Amino acid sequence: MNPTRPKILVVDDTPANLVAMRRLLARADADIFEANSGNEALALCLDHQFALVLLDVNMPEMDGFEVAQFISETDHLSETPIIFVTAAYADDINRIKGYTSGAIDYIAKPINDVILQSKVKIFLELYRARALLQQALDELSLRNRQLTGEVAERTRMEQLVRHQATHDALTGLPNRVLFRDRLEAAIEAGGGGAPFALAYIDIDGFKGVNDAHGHAAGDELLKAIAARVDARTRGTDTVARLGGDEFAVLLHDAVDAEAALARCQSLCDTVGEPYMLHVGDLPVHAKVGASIGVTMFRAGASYDDIVAAADGAMYEAKRGGKNRCVLG
Repeated sequence: MNPTRPKILVVDDTPANLVAMRRLLARADADIFEANSGNEALALCLDHQFALVLLDVNMPEMDGFEVAQFISETDHLSETPIIFVTAAYADDINRIKGYTSGAIDYIAKPINDVILQSKVKIFLELYRARALLQQALDELSLRNRQLTGEVAERTRMEQLVRHQATHDALTGLPNRVLFRDRLEAAIEAGGGGAPFALAYIDIDGFKGVNDAHGHAAGDELLKAIAARVDARTRGTDTVARLGGDEFAVLLHDAVDAEAALARCQSLCDTVGEPYMLHVGDLPVHAKVGASIGVTMFRAGASYDDIVAAADGAMYEAKRGGKNRCVLG
């Protein structure tokens, strides 16, 4: 049997009736299944999806009403159309009972060939139309899931590209581009916003670690420094890697120079603590310091003014002996 062809189930406890029905349905474009009892019919319904069930009413053990009731109350079978084929129960009361049980039509015995084939044809056409509709809905649902996935992937890629454009690949910190955006936003809001300070940090002794232990150790050291500085700042602050071993911290809510210097001294102490790096399977001990230049925001100061002040203070810290903070 062709698995894509519709299936018709004929249920009758009289073998001669099954033979007669088989002949009448010979021209139907469907695969014909037969059952000689209600139990056998239910077993077939559980294993197959039928386009139509032609069901005899008067059968021993389980009559057609009971079979129809079971089919109509079973979720995945409830839409299966059932036509009662019977010589009895032609009165209105029994017809209502049949419809209540789940039947949608009656065909009286003896069967009129034209009526039977006409009704079977209609139900097969309805079945094919519903199958085509379901196929279209399934394809639409699949395409919808594909489009949803494509949109999600495109969004993820856009977010990744945007993140890569604004963040340092090694440390994950904001890079110079994002740092400038944040600082310019702080300057623009400076007149009515909370006071802030800018700290420039240059790592003392980084080149020695990099030269002695290789670039891999240098990279691990930069990531460790970035993590320490980021952990010791507030959520509203911005910690950025500007390049090489230079970092910047935008310190929000720095009420005055004394408070800003105290916060920067805490960063200086944090950076100066010893490091245990793991480069491959080898442990590497490292000790570095930090020269930090810090400047307070001044009304009317531009981006270049503030950066130049912090940078100049940082170089003054280096000239003054390194591993210290200087206010610029």
